[in-house]
Amino acid sequence: MWKKKVTKAHRFMILLVGVLMLTAYLAPLWQITLSAPQYPEGLALFVWISNLTGGQTHDIQNINILNHYIGMKEINPHSIPELVYMPYVLGYMIFGAFVTFLIPRVFMIVLGIVNMILVMIVGMTDFYIWGYNYGHNLSPDAPISMPGMTYQPPLLFCKTILNISACSYPHVGAILILVGFGILIYILVMERAMYIKNRIEE
Repeated sequence: MWKKKVTKAHRFMILLVGVLMLTAYLAPLWQITLSAPQYPEGLALFVWISNLTGGQTHDIQNINILNHYIGMKEINPHSIPELVYMPYVLGYMIFGAFVTFLIPRVFMIVLGIVNMILVMIVGMTDFYIWGYNYGHNLSPDAPISMPGMTYQPPLLFCKTILNISACSYPHVGAILILVGFGILIYILVMERAMYIKNRIEE
């Protein structure tokens, strides 16, 4: 089965997966929003494949002001190595999708699924560690310092930290990648079903 050539329709669905992942260069992968009494309109941080931006012009600056008061490190996109190599990781997966379009074999689809699972696990783990380090490694000289208090932002959904409400959700880029992942799973399931059906009919 693994060397079986996929159907023409599934082949073009694989091409669609590559296009969906390609659009992740043009849209944020993740968003973190903060609501605080001093910023009633809210603050937003968008995580792109190679950059961090604020929802408004001064959002990152204002987030860093909040971080300063509680002793968190300054958020600086240039100090985050993941933003340097992640474009290449995504590029590798996109290249794999286009190669699979040219060499449409089931084992190539399986390889693509495994790669996406590994990247998602490593990415979410790294994101958690990033948040953990920011929230736990606090300056003892911070204006607001409470022994034993940590300020780790949520990995997903919302969390209240003192008088700050922080929410973390996937954005368009990550959603499109997940859609592509779902398409690959669908193709694999359908190809297996057709393979079993053909074996029975034989």
